[in-house]
Amino acid sequence: MSEENRKDIRMLLKRFGVQADEAIVRHLALLGEGVPLRLRCTLEDLTDYGNQSPTSPLSVVVEGEVQAQ
Repeated sequence: MSEENRKDIRMLLKRFGVQADEAIVRHLALLGEGVPLRLRCTLEDLTDYGNQSPTSPLSVVVEGEVQAQ
């Protein structure tokens, strides 16, 4: 894998991380203290492969809790 590919991946994940962080912080500010948030982050390949779909599609799911304090 080229360094340019790795750079593209890092940029995409960094953008997602920053936007997700901001959204969660805003949401927690609205909720105040209370029940922890149960969250799921999903990575899904949306590429149109036509008739050449990969046998093992790209899919990553991460779940966790964020304390609402």
